[in-house]
Amino acid sequence: MTQPNVVIVLADDLGWGDLSCYGATRIHTPHLDALAARGVRFTDSHASSAVCTPSRYSLMTGSYPWRSPLKSGVLGGMDPAIIEADAPTMPRDFHDAGYRTAAFGKWHLGLGWTALDGSTRDAFAPGFGAQMQGHGRDIDYAVPFRGGPTALGFETYFGIAGSLDMPPYCFLEQDRAQGFPLEEKTELVTSQRPGLQSPGWRDDAVDTTVVARATDWIRARRDGGQPFMAYIATAAPHRPCVPPEFVRGTTGAGPRGDGVALVDWMVGELIEALGDDLANTIVVFTSDNGAPTMFPEDGDVVVHRPNGQWRGQKADAWEAGHRVPLIVAGPGIASNTVCHELVSLMDVRATLAEVTANPAAAGNNPETIWTAGDGVSFASLLRGAAPVEPSADRDGAPAPGTPRLLGHQAYDGTLVLRSGSGKAIFGTGSGGFSEPVGKPDDAGQGPGQFFDLANDPTETTNLWPQRAVQALEMIETFERTTGFTRGTR
Repeated sequence: MTQPNVVIVLADDLGWGDLSCYGATRIHTPHLDALAARGVRFTDSHASSAVCTPSRYSLMTGSYPWRSPLKSGVLGGMDPAIIEADAPTMPRDFHDAGYRTAAFGKWHLGLGWTALDGSTRDAFAPGFGAQMQGHGRDIDYAVPFRGGPTALGFETYFGIAGSLDMPPYCFLEQDRAQGFPLEEKTELVTSQRPGLQSPGWRDDAVDTTVVARATDWIRARRDGGQPFMAYIATAAPHRPCVPPEFVRGTTGAGPRGDGVALVDWMVGELIEALGDDLANTIVVFTSDNGAPTMFPEDGDVVVHRPNGQWRGQKADAWEAGHRVPLIVAGPGIASNTVCHELVSLMDVRATLAEVTANPAAAGNNPETIWTAGDGVSFASLLRGAAPVEPSADRDGAPAPGTPRLLGHQAYDGTLVLRSGSGKAIFGTGSGGFSEPVGKPDDAGQGPGQFFDLANDPTETTNLWPQRAVQALEMIETFERTTGFTRGTR
């Protein structure tokens, strides 16, 4: 049997309610709706973090974000790499399995830049802290950066260092800056930070250029006799909302909504590039975290609710911060199926390892649990089967058949634990952008928040006084089974 190709599309700040297949009415996403009709659409899928860098770390490594040097917040475009040089990663899995591998678009996991004085920053050195406002004027762009995509398993890379509101405003190819960013960016849109740009830089051409490079690469790989994995990370609909003219005004949700339409168009371009190879390609679509709703100038957030019914917004410990759309389609995957089981983007690495492997590697045993890092394969859900609960091999792990204990985190590092419909937040507020922000407290003694999502999906009634003992048991189990250290936030 020919191993399937894999295409992963990760949108930036696209919320659970932004797609028409998830209920949006002011935004029409025909390509993603068609993908959902061909595959499995998840309703209870979660990023490991409510903000992008730690979420992307979990997707690439299959591990909880608190295992990285970045314990809260996000990186800037000039910050160093937070994935260790020899770390197991999803692209390495594919490369080692004989796949051609490529990444296109936003990276935002740090790069080993060299300063003009010859110095470099090390995320693994004591005292590391992210510098969100880094301007990059002190970087020697003639020197290749280290620790980027091509150092972690991708053979090919073309994209940008961070979000579209972070310098350097230039494209990167392989391990170098292209069109050196040596001129000051004078037109700063909304939240863009001051810094340098390359000559002729256009914010609204980033995603169109990225998808053109990705589709060219895919077409060149077709019928090549070797399977391939392509990872495409969009800049839209993250701020600044600068949709190109051909999608501008095409939705009823403002510039941000038009950015969602741009993402859908990009998916259409990728599907077209696959051609006949689509029948043997697993396509994964998701988002790195929920949508921000505190910028009404970017578009309607009242009639069009980017995060659906869920409480909060990007960065928050509440559901809207980390509950994200997830669609998976391809050979061997059930079609036109909606899955309500709890899954994490941290599980994607283990899942793809299973669904692309030779069945003999699992001993032809459908009950085998595939894991990678902290992630657990949900391949059985893609086949339309009931979930198989893992039995962890660490001391004190729950017995098979008990609900999975899954962690997420908010912008400030506030720990969120989920087991069945029970959700414990070890902090006093959102931990993110919504008021009250509160503060984290993962000592497990409270005060905190506890919600029963089965009976209170919008998190209106805090049950902590009645369920504090259960919350403490949850965090003690999490500490015992994962090595998480309490009381460090």
